Amino acid sequence: MKNNSADSCGDRGESRTYSIQFALDNLNFRTIEIADPVPLGRQILVAGGLERQGDYSLFAILPSGDFEDIRLDESFDLRGRGVEKFVVFRTDRNFKLTLNDRQITWGKPAIRGSDLYELANVGNEQAVFLEIRGGTDKLIDPEEMIDLTAPGIECFITAPLPTSKIEIIVNARPKLVFGPSVTFEQIVELAFPGTHNPNAVFSVTYRKAASVPPDGVLSAGNVIKIKKGSIFNVTQTDKS
Repeated sequence: MKNNSADSCGDRGESRTYSIQFALDNLNFRTIEIADPVPLGRQILVAGGLERQGDYSLFAILPSGDFEDIRLDESFDLRGRGVEKFVVFRTDRNFKLTLNDRQITWGKPAIRGSDLYELANVGNEQAVFLEIRGGTDKLIDPEEMIDLTAPGIECFITAPLPTSKIEIIVNARPKLVFGPSVTFEQIVELAFPGTHNPNAVFSVTYRKAASVPPDGVLSAGNVIKIKKGSIFNVTQTDKS
């Protein structure tokens, strides 16, 4: 657990505060400070600026990825446990799911795909799937919301991204690419293969993409979700 020194009136003229990552209803963490090394659950909520502590459910995200329920009057030792992240939900009902066999308790009836990817901590070559018993596992899009209210516990796993190719249209010509995403640089290379003039500037627009919105401009360094038939138009100009 990370801790910081701070001005104080202790025996040696200093005391410590403990920095933790704190999120409310999602995984958008912010750093808060707690002076007590073994705070109660309600102290963590107060440090996070939350009143009416009985309205909330508090969980520590352990290094293993499991969620640990912390009751209001239950103490939690911040010293040396390696736990820095806490997530709070304003709810009177929790929903259970597993991710690579880790136990997660979510305080909302739906979870965003991007939250699952963050909890899974996977690289660009990996994806999150919903396990379908007796069927084909469903690839989770980071932009979708997954309903957790169905009977039973949703089980998610991570696995390599599918390697099947998707046909897209680049400057009116069909091209096969590995999905489900392409980069600006990939599209430019498909439209203008080979070495480029250093003064060349490329602009990319798209239609019928799998991302939301499906139409727009793809900037350098960015990624977009595609589907069969996604259309790209690439233009080249000379900045000189």
